[in-house]
Amino acid sequence: MPAVLALRFDPAVVVLSYLTAAFAAYVALDLAQRVRTPDVLVARTWWIAGSLSMGTGIWAMHFVGMLALKLPFLVGYDTAITLLSWLAAVGVSAIALRVAARETLTPTGLAVGSLSMAAGICAMHYTGMAALVLAPGIQWNWALVAASAAVATGASAAALCIFFGLRRLPRAWARLGQVVAALVMGAAVAGMHYTGMAAAGIPEGSVCLSENGLAGDNLGGLVAGATFALLLLTLVTSALDARSERRTNRLQQSLKAATTELHEQALRDALTGLANRQLLDDRLQHAAARGRREGVRLALLAVNLDGFKPINDSFGLAAGDQVLREVARRLQGLARGDDTLARLAADEFVLMLEGEVGEATLAQVAQRLLDALAEPMIDVPSAGSQPLRLSASVGIALYDGSGPGEALIAQADSAVQSAKRAGGNGFAFFEAHMQAGVREQVELARDLRAALAGEPGGGRLALHYQPKVAGDQGDVTGVEALLRWQHPQRGAVGPAAFIPIAERFGLIMPLGDWVIQEACRQLAAWRRQGLQMRVAINLSVQQLRQPDALVRHFEEMLAQHDIDARQLTCEITESVAMDDASATERTLQRLAALGLSLSIDDFGTGYSSLAYLRRLPVSQLKIDRSFVQDLETSADARAIVNAVIELAHALSLTVVAEGVETEGQAAVLRAKRCDKLQGYLFARPMPADELARWATDGRASRLRFSASVYAALDEGAGV
Repeated sequence: MPAVLALRFDPAVVVLSYLTAAFAAYVALDLAQRVRTPDVLVARTWWIAGSLSMGTGIWAMHFVGMLALKLPFLVGYDTAITLLSWLAAVGVSAIALRVAARETLTPTGLAVGSLSMAAGICAMHYTGMAALVLAPGIQWNWALVAASAAVATGASAAALCIFFGLRRLPRAWARLGQVVAALVMGAAVAGMHYTGMAAAGIPEGSVCLSENGLAGDNLGGLVAGATFALLLLTLVTSALDARSERRTNRLQQSLKAATTELHEQALRDALTGLANRQLLDDRLQHAAARGRREGVRLALLAVNLDGFKPINDSFGLAAGDQVLREVARRLQGLARGDDTLARLAADEFVLMLEGEVGEATLAQVAQRLLDALAEPMIDVPSAGSQPLRLSASVGIALYDGSGPGEALIAQADSAVQSAKRAGGNGFAFFEAHMQAGVREQVELARDLRAALAGEPGGGRLALHYQPKVAGDQGDVTGVEALLRWQHPQRGAVGPAAFIPIAERFGLIMPLGDWVIQEACRQLAAWRRQGLQMRVAINLSVQQLRQPDALVRHFEEMLAQHDIDARQLTCEITESVAMDDASATERTLQRLAALGLSLSIDDFGTGYSSLAYLRRLPVSQLKIDRSFVQDLETSADARAIVNAVIELAHALSLTVVAEGVETEGQAAVLRAKRCDKLQGYLFARPMPADELARWATDGRASRLRFSASVYAALDEGAGV
């Protein structure tokens, strides 16, 4: 057997090969995180790109390591076999990244993965060695070959363990851990390579038959430089992707937090932070279901403050809001962790309890509520030196396991009214003789819900429209939309009967949405008939307490029916405007920003702060019919109406008088320069098709009906 050459290596090129291996390992660790993305397409893309980049890095380490070998003859490498060794390196990388993408590393997965990777590394290395075609050929030391295979297997197992181990490191240590791991993995890969090189015996006097193939130190430098550039580009791309992913995750978390907060706000009363009607209904429904299923007892305590309105009248809206927040705080202090405390209206609260709710216990709870509310409110401004004191009436209802849970609210409300009739400042249990009224309320709520859904048995909801005329010339400038319900058995049910039911049973929001949708639909239908109209609709306090949903619904309906927002006026009663004044102001500002006109209805019947009224973006006041009906006989009524008109004009607001039924009332209002009149004297509320005929067939001949109201729109006046 001929003697073999003593192999010598260029130390600088050896260091370069090690750095190439370490850098490739660092990039591989980084790519392993990208391959684990839940997006299948992105993960597959990173897997392919990562396999190419990582495989090229490993192969370049081998190539550079081969160039470190100093031989006494010119060396070249067979191009086809060299390419085959590169493909083997890419295949190894694909296996490594696929295993690293798994959620966990099982012993079986570790064994199969490390053996597969070792086989690929050995195939890459010894195929690359075969690209050096010598005559006579290389003499192999099979013990060292086996040792190199063992090193490859150990290095692969270590690499996989490091892949998964880095996932458990805290983020602050992850980057440092990745650097250390890359250095260790680079040393392992280099160790395998040079063990394999030591196994190769090159006979003295050998001739390189592949001298005309890939050759030269310059080629080695070019390969190393190109590989470093490729790995660097891959690393930068991975870093940018990671940064983008972190930013996306932060945005998603922020969006999720904002959505959660908005959802929570939609279920909370803006003034007190307590649950609102929507949240109470949801919890009541689930509690009633548990009661029927598991026999868990359920009770409601309705708390209604006695004489709350005079507080607003005497001390102002700010004091009233402060009182309500203090009441909520005191009631919350008595509620258990699993109880639900909700605010339903200005001074109406409900406490829902489950579990041990016997009558004796409930009586004790009710008395504690009354005692807590009776404590003086030192921090609330009041007249004189005496602190403000409150009393309340409490109604108690127990769920018997039958019927809908929402009936419990009606029962508790009936019990509250019984406590008030007894003088207030006390509590009353719901009793059987009150059931008739409750049953009727529940039936009406059921039928109203069916009417909203368009189901049989619910009857038909419709909007009727009452014209409004200009006070000076008599031109019809718009209409007010008034909700009507034709019940299949009861006939026409008036709003005074079913609106309180809708409020009590949580139907006022879908009912209000239906009114907005129907008014916009009708405006679009009139436009197709060549009739431009301006419509006023009424908003409830519950709608104003959910401004996001209200504004979004207006936006959707205006866009869906292509309606000019200036054709709609939103009317809210004076008492609603003054309830939770600051929140109402914010909601009205958002509605005004859409282009909607705003009007205060029933003006003069409640308490208004003029300073607050000036801040609201309203353009109109409506005088309540109770003042109008006495104009011909009462000097006081004429004085009040005159004062309201003068006040409105001083604030650049238009004035509408509703309930005008006689020529005498109209004459007084015109004399006092009332801007618009509305009432039976001119027309009764009528369906949309009848209104269109009324406007065009001569029945309105004594009024000048304007086919276009855009002149009025430009004035910015209300309907």
